[in-house]
Amino acid sequence: MNHSRPDPEDLLRRVQDEELRARRGRLKIFLGAAPGVGKTFTMLEAARAKRAEGLDVVVGVAETHGRSETAALLEGLERIPKRPVEYRETRLEEFDLDAAIARHPALLLVDELAHTNVPGSRHAKRWQDVEELLARGINVYTTLNVQHLESLNDVVAGITGVQVRETIPDVVLERADEVELVDVTADALQQRLREGKVYVPDAAERAIDRFFRKGNLIALRELALRRTAERVDAQMRGYMAERGIRETWAAAERLLVCIGPSPVAARLVRATARMATRLHADWVALHVETLGNQRLSATAREELVRALELAAQLGGRPVTVSGSSVADEILAYARTHNVNRIVVGKPERGGWRDRLRGSLLDALVRRSGAIEVLAITGEEGGEPARPVLPQRAPWGEYAAAASVALVPTAIGLILRAAEAELSTTDAAMLYLLGVVVAASRYRQGPAALTSVLSIALFDFAFVPPYYTFSFGDARYGLTFAVMLVVALMMSRLTARVRNQAEASRERERHTATLYALSRDLASARTSDELIGLTLKHLHDTFATESVLFLPDTAGRVRPVEPPAYAIDDRETGVAQWTYDQRQPAGHGTSTLPAAVALYVPLAVSDRSVGVLGIRPTGRHQFRDPGQRRLLDALAGQAAVAFERFTLAERSRRTEVAVEAERLRTTLLSSLSHDLRTPLGAIEGAGTTLLHDDGPSDAGARRELAGTIVQESQRMSRLVANLLDMVRVETGALEVQREWLPLSDVAGVALIRTEDQLEGRRVTTDFPPSLPLVPVDEVLLEQVFVNLLENAAKHTPAGSPIDIGAEEGNDEVVVTVADRGPGVPAGEEERVFDKFQRAGGATGPGVGLGLTICRGIVTAHGGRIWVERRPGGGALFRFTIPIIGTPPTLEAEPTDIEPWTAPTLPSSS
Repeated sequence: MNHSRPDPEDLLRRVQDEELRARRGRLKIFLGAAPGVGKTFTMLEAARAKRAEGLDVVVGVAETHGRSETAALLEGLERIPKRPVEYRETRLEEFDLDAAIARHPALLLVDELAHTNVPGSRHAKRWQDVEELLARGINVYTTLNVQHLESLNDVVAGITGVQVRETIPDVVLERADEVELVDVTADALQQRLREGKVYVPDAAERAIDRFFRKGNLIALRELALRRTAERVDAQMRGYMAERGIRETWAAAERLLVCIGPSPVAARLVRATARMATRLHADWVALHVETLGNQRLSATAREELVRALELAAQLGGRPVTVSGSSVADEILAYARTHNVNRIVVGKPERGGWRDRLRGSLLDALVRRSGAIEVLAITGEEGGEPARPVLPQRAPWGEYAAAASVALVPTAIGLILRAAEAELSTTDAAMLYLLGVVVAASRYRQGPAALTSVLSIALFDFAFVPPYYTFSFGDARYGLTFAVMLVVALMMSRLTARVRNQAEASRERERHTATLYALSRDLASARTSDELIGLTLKHLHDTFATESVLFLPDTAGRVRPVEPPAYAIDDRETGVAQWTYDQRQPAGHGTSTLPAAVALYVPLAVSDRSVGVLGIRPTGRHQFRDPGQRRLLDALAGQAAVAFERFTLAERSRRTEVAVEAERLRTTLLSSLSHDLRTPLGAIEGAGTTLLHDDGPSDAGARRELAGTIVQESQRMSRLVANLLDMVRVETGALEVQREWLPLSDVAGVALIRTEDQLEGRRVTTDFPPSLPLVPVDEVLLEQVFVNLLENAAKHTPAGSPIDIGAEEGNDEVVVTVADRGPGVPAGEEERVFDKFQRAGGATGPGVGLGLTICRGIVTAHGGRIWVERRPGGGALFRFTIPIIGTPPTLEAEPTDIEPWTAPTLPSSS
């Protein structure tokens, strides 16, 4: 493998990243260990320096917390006014995101990145506001304390005893273009507290005794320093990758130990762990899977798996890569990950292959460049390690390979007996063909046996003197040697091609499996579908019984019913440990190995979303690294799918909660106005009537009493609308159908709205041929009333209103039209939403009338919509389906009994 050639996919990714960075704004985070270290002060100083350079700098949010030094730095800087927000009858001020976007400065200061916005804001968190600003090309300076990082939440709680509620995803810090650490010592920060520069004196003393204890501050400072160092290291490796720098920069100690299928591997792992502990260095245990070791015996694979598991237990990171050259893959990984020391086992004795081609140690030393290569024997003492050989071919393969050499012999003898002209060259070609056949079907040992037997049989049967192993011409000795070398090389190359084809098929199978799972999980819409598809793919891939464990609200995992195998308290306990620790456990592992199943966590970036339990069909099914990598990949795909579903559900609940809060606020605001007005009128009229010096004139007293009745009716209509809305929302609205003429229902509605329609010309158009309709008279009357009141509110006084109906296809279409301003374009659907009131509304109301109309019409099986009326105005239409056959009336009803409309069955 040539690692000096650039990877096209890597180049494309870099180009895409550069294009994205060019469009986005740049983010700089001022990171601190705790409040009071001077993050805002440092940010403002940096901003003023940028402003002095001529940059357009604007302050979006800057919290001074009463510190005069910080407030002084704000002088002369343009600020965006905060947005007032009403929340739970309290007036709050929030960052105005829309104003900042409209201003679009070159640099915007947004303090306190982890801040939680007031419910009802566009984004729940301030870091989401910053993401939108960056996406619009605005550069941002912001501040952050290390305890607000999501991955450190539990660590900080364990150190300080305080559970931080406001957190941000770690990826926000990782994506930042620049991170500047604002650092002070623990003693200096405590001194600031005592001087009142962080909190008021009383609060400062309490803080020093609790969160700001010296030990806490030292630990938080170390966390901040480590995260900054990790960020700087990632930036350095990114810079090296962008510049194509392949040499290792030993800026930090990073070790790599080479692991192979050998008992020495465990010794190397322990020795490297001790070395990493002394150096305080990160380390990796790397295994290179080549074509030659894919046929390892079960014992060899077990040794390899144990070594990789031991590396994970001792704090290392086990990694397996594939390639044709072990040395090339080791050096490529080391240079990519900035490893500065490679640890390998010292060969105790060199074989003939090492003498001919050189050992792995020789190749690494020659080509490692600036990387140190350490050859160690591992732990002292103990028995010398036994070499681990590839799995031996069965004797049956040797017998079959030997028989292959007999076929060219038989063919040649038959041709010679038939007096066909067969030269020694032709015979040699037949034997070489047999070698190719054997190499393509059998392993390297049997193929080599075919090569040796072919040379012997060629000498015995086709080189004079025949049927002896001697040869008269000395030149045949060279022919045999060359033929043997060619045969062995052909068998080796053919075996390599076969192994590569098998490896390609295996990779194709893994890729197809992962693609099928990813495609199916992406199409799932419910959690039940996700669960079913995950278990189905596990069964199809591994032919095992699998169980999925999902957590409840208390974080206790429970198996999804019905489990494929028996689940008792012990198995559930193993699954719970796996969920809590985010590490595999159970069968085939060193943790709780007595379990009947292997338990694998469904882990995402910072938490577990579930656990997979798999009962292996064989003892070593998942000890194979390839099978285990496939299982981990499937578990990773499933974890991402469940996390996506969880986030979507959480987002939906958040939207519902925000909408409910908005509706609650709107309702309370509307009710406070619309109930206060009639109550005020009733109270005023009643007080006047009860007062001793009130009006004595009967007409005046009757007018006051009428006011009380009128306003009471108005309150009654408001409460009725609210109750109707509740019935519509809860599905409790029942329709009692009876056959009625629409003109009668509309007439009653006109009588009920006579006061609201005073001074208007109302035209009705109900053709005599219009059939009876099956409706609930009370509910349909309410639809007419709401539409008429809506027209009265939104149209000028004295403007006409038209009501009509026409027969359609198995339905009647009713129209209520006005000559007002009409409905704005694009608002045709929104006018039917709850608490929606047009800007031109002049009367009281809370915006429920049209919503109730839609609910009633829908309950009748019809539909309602609004159109822009030609010539100006709004045109509301709704349909009433004709269910069944309408009854007919006699021409002269006076000669028969009075007709009663038949009652239809009720429907909801």
